[in-house]
Amino acid sequence: MTRNIGILGAMAQEIDEVKALLTEKTIVKIANREFVVGKIGNVRCVVAFSKWGKVAATITATLLIQEFDVTDLIFIGTAGALADGLKVGDIVISKRLVQHDLDARPIISRFELPLLNRIYVDSDSDLTELAGKAVSNLLEKGVENMVGEEAVKEFNLSPKLYFGDIASGDQFINSIEKRDEILSLLPDVLCVEMEGAAVAQVCLEFNTPFTVIRTISDTADHNARVDFGKFIVEVANAYSRAIIGEIVRML
Repeated sequence: MTRNIGILGAMAQEIDEVKALLTEKTIVKIANREFVVGKIGNVRCVVAFSKWGKVAATITATLLIQEFDVTDLIFIGTAGALADGLKVGDIVISKRLVQHDLDARPIISRFELPLLNRIYVDSDSDLTELAGKAVSNLLEKGVENMVGEEAVKEFNLSPKLYFGDIASGDQFINSIEKRDEILSLLPDVLCVEMEGAAVAQVCLEFNTPFTVIRTISDTADHNARVDFGKFIVEVANAYSRAIIGEIVRML
């Protein structure tokens, strides 16, 4: 099967360097979105900014699948840590995704996807394993090879790779109270963001293999002290380029 990889970034700045990997580039504009079509190596890829939030990301993912016939979808971006022990710069690859703000009780159970009879959506095992191998390869070579020594020192980076549950919702989580509330209800969740579970549902319903890769940018509480804008440009963007490049190289 000829691979055609769809790559979504949670923020435009997180995929600038991924776009720079593309050769033979063309730009297609649909629904106020820009899709950059080209090749990374010999693999056809389509790169797009998902836009923020579940609805926006759902539209972008659907367009990738329907208009560009992607065979696989990779979502990459940042997230806030929920689980104890995660640090800024760590990388989480999804096993399952859940919408932490979905609640249609008493009609159905809390977090359950209407008409789908499930709470969690599983990532594709093969694509997730491939992403894990790619990240492991990069970490073995040293994070400084991805971001440079200055960024390693500035952000105190010593990243580790985790696999686990990721929660999504149309909320920016920046309080200990909200963090603890989510963990009390979904204790296996490692990190929280605003798009992944919605994209996962799209891929489930279109039967498109997917995985979600998130870099921890903050601790989803009042203790975040990282310059977020600088982190996105100097760390998350570089992570995206390196990780996507290594995944595609391994296909």
